[in-house]
Amino acid sequence: MNVVNKMNKHIPVMLQEVIENLNIKDKGIYVDMTLGGAGHSYEIIKRIPNGFLYGFDQDDFAIKKAGERLAEYGNFRIIRDNFVNAKARLKELGVTKVDGILFDLGVSSFQFDIPERGFSYNADNDLDMRMDIENNLTAKVILNTYPEQDIADILFRYGEEKFSRSIAKNIVKARKNHPIQTTFELVDIIKHSMPMKELSKKGHPAKKTFQALRIAVNDELNVLTQALEDAITLLKPHGRLAVITFHSLEDRIVKQIFRNHSTIDIPEGVPILVNEDPEITLVNRKVITASEEELERNNRAHSAKLRVIEKNKK
Repeated sequence: MNVVNKMNKHIPVMLQEVIENLNIKDKGIYVDMTLGGAGHSYEIIKRIPNGFLYGFDQDDFAIKKAGERLAEYGNFRIIRDNFVNAKARLKELGVTKVDGILFDLGVSSFQFDIPERGFSYNADNDLDMRMDIENNLTAKVILNTYPEQDIADILFRYGEEKFSRSIAKNIVKARKNHPIQTTFELVDIIKHSMPMKELSKKGHPAKKTFQALRIAVNDELNVLTQALEDAITLLKPHGRLAVITFHSLEDRIVKQIFRNHSTIDIPEGVPILVNEDPEITLVNRKVITASEEELERNNRAHSAKLRVIEKNKK
C-alpha cells in the first residue's frame, strides 16, 4: 500500500469524544495544535460555518495533506511551526483569545507509515525521527555522538527502559566499529542488550528506546509543558482545552498542569475564606479512554487518554 492510500486510512483517535467535549460553537475560534491529517480539524471546521480554525504542524507532508482535506472550506489557516510557538504566532495574526484548543500528541500515523522518517522499528531506514526536518538534531546524532551516560539517561527518563544502561553500553561499543545508521542496526543492538526472558515477552523490544529517542530529538516534554501553559492563557471564559496523550510521561505532565490550575493553594492551618474560582475546571475528573468499538478498528487508540478542562470566568 502506498503512502497516499495509508494517509486516506488515517483514523483520528477518539473523534466523537473530542468533538463532544470541545463544546463547539458555530462562531467560535478553534486551534488544532497537532494538525496531522486534519482528521479532528475536518470535523471541527464543519461545525463552525461562522467561525475560524487555525492548525499548527511542522511536517510539510502533513501540511500538504491537511490542506487538501480542508480545501472545501475557506475559514481556516495552516501555520507551519511547532505548537510551542502558537501563542506568539496567533498574536501576530491578532488572535489573543480562542474558544477551543486540541492537542493530539505523539507521532501522526502517516509518519510511522513513511519508513524514511525513521520513526518505526518495523522498517529498515535512516535513523532520523525529526518531526521538523529543518532541525539539525536526529536520532543518529544522539546515538553516534552523545556520551554513554547521556544515552542511558535518555532511554531511562523518556522511555522508562529498564535495560537503558546495557543498551547504551552496546550502542557506544558498536559505534566504535562504524557509525550506527539505520533503524534495524539499532534494533539489533537493543535485542543483544536484553535477556532472552525479556525478548520473549509480548510487544517489540525496541518500542521504549524508539519512543525515548523520538522524545529527545523533538524535545517533546519541555515543549508540551510550555505549550499547555500558553494554551490555558489563550482560552476565553468557558473555552475548552482537550488533550490526547499516548504514554505515561505525557499524561503525567498534562494531569499535573491541569491540577495546578484547577486548585487554589491555601496554606495549611490558615483560616481563609475562598471567594474565587480556580483558573480552570476539570471537565472530566476521570480520564476518557477509547470505546471498545474504536479499539477493535483502531489499534493506535489502545494507549490514548483524553483529558479536558474549561476556562473559568474571572
